[in-house]
Formats: sequence, C-alpha cells, structure tokens
Amino acid sequence: MEADIARILIHSSEIAARNRELANEIAAHYADHDSGLTLVPILSGSIVFLADLIRHLPLKMKLALVQVSTYPGATTRPADPKTILELTGDIEGRHVLLVDDILDSGRTLRRVQAMIRERNPRSLSTAVLLRKPDKAPDDVMVEFVGFDIEDLFVIGYGLDYNDLYRNYPHVGVLHPELTP
Repeated sequence: MEADIARILIHSSEIAARNRELANEIAAHYADHDSGLTLVPILSGSIVFLADLIRHLPLKMKLALVQVSTYPGATTRPADPKTILELTGDIEGRHVLLVDDILDSGRTLRRVQAMIRERNPRSLSTAVLLRKPDKAPDDVMVEFVGFDIEDLFVIGYGLDYNDLYRNYPHVGVLHPELTP
C-alpha cells in the first residue's frame, strides 16, 4: 500500500492532535446542553474520524447512522449522492452533530443536512475532517473543520479509492497512474 502513495498531506500524528482540539471545540460548544448530543456519521468515510473523535468527547451521546455514496467504484469524480442507508435513530428535539470525512462539492452534506432538518432536531452542527475551501459552497454550513486542503483527490484515514486505502493512517495522494 505504501508504494501506491505519491505523498502524504497530513500525518497521523497531526490528525490525532487536531482531533483532540476539535473535540475540545465541540465540547465547549455543547457544554450547556445537558440533554446530550446525537452524532450522525456519514458512512463509510467518516468511520475512522468518528471513532477517534468520540474518544475525546466528554459528552453524553447517541449515534444515528446514514450512508451515502458519492464516489462509486473506481472514480475520482463525484457523482450525484445516492442514499444507501436512510437515517437511523430518533433525532427529533435533539442536538445533532453531523460528522463527515470531507467537504468537497457539498452535494453529500447538503443532502444529509436537509434530511436531518426534516426530522426536527433541536440544533444541527457539522464537523468535517477535511475541507477544500476553493470548492466548498457557501450554502453548506460547517462549524468544525479539521484541516483545509488543496483540491486533490485524497485517500487514507477513512477516505477511499475504489473501497481501498481507508485503513491508511495518514491523508495522502495516490500516484497519478493509479487513478483514472
């Protein structure tokens, strides 16, 4: 797997440190909400980020799940988001934190944010590990951002190419000949 990586953008140690900082920011934001928090990760890319993030969150929390596919198969160009698993769990009247791996075109987050709003949460905030600021649309609100990155197709730390590389511990870029 290491031979497939052209360069590392963000090392695992940087990700770990930023996750602790993000958890502190999120905890401070929700400090006055005794009712707890419901986290809604967008599967499958956010799993690694979510698992590491919640270990640092000193809040009562529930999980509700949703799965949306935007990069099907061996492609590096986003398609229209397709809902694979509808939102599970009751979020009505709860504080909700939507968790995703990356804000790129905004199509996935826009779709899931709308899905959540239809279920009448008390509040909705969004956290992403990565954001491409040059592409992120203004109408997709994200309150918590791990890292801003350049407009590259990235893998690792939950992000995949053709369902591979999710377990790579860093955020990296594949050699160009490996992607179409």
